[in-house]
Amino acid sequence: MGLPVYDFRDDIRNVLVTPRIRSRFMQLEPGTVAEPHSHDLGHEVFIVMQGRAIFEIDGESAELSSGQMCVALADQLHGITVTSDEQMIMYLSVTPHILPTHTAWSEDGSRLPYTYGAPGAYDQEPNTEPIADLVSRLLRTATGTAEAGGAAAGIVGGHSDAFSRSVDRGDAEEARRIRASLWEAISPVFRRADELAEVWNELAPRAENS
Repeated sequence: MGLPVYDFRDDIRNVLVTPRIRSRFMQLEPGTVAEPHSHDLGHEVFIVMQGRAIFEIDGESAELSSGQMCVALADQLHGITVTSDEQMIMYLSVTPHILPTHTAWSEDGSRLPYTYGAPGAYDQEPNTEPIADLVSRLLRTATGTAEAGGAAAGIVGGHSDAFSRSVDRGDAEEARRIRASLWEAISPVFRRADELAEVWNELAPRAENS
């Protein structure tokens, strides 16, 4: 990948999209009102690079200008109104980026149907793998994730009492040894979960073109 350098004055696009994070620069015209939505899983970070905008998050609002940042946590309804006379440019990131990422709500507070953004919406190329192969890959990855989780659960269960006792009696060396064993058990689960999210993000938009 090298060391790409991005400039908010030129790179108005998604610059990094993975299941762990989607990050981009976004440009909004004066007077733009972005409809409120939430994210079921993701926390969203906003950093204003140019201009001003009112961010409304979870019923509270604040006007941000260049150099300021705010955060919408998962499930917090949030919207944006540009208040500057110039374009408002911001950096934003959503973590994790697992489809469907955006949840819309009706005026009466009811959840609207999920929408799955096409790869082009995130400046990515669509997956062209045969759908049967992609579904099989999802199944294998889900199975591997479950197996890794089961193995980790067994090891955590087998060490839990000893870990608690070592911490309670202040045996730092023993606690660190057990912690290392626990990490070796659970880290494959995180890696498998990343793989599962990646396959899911490739599969989910394909239903729109079935």
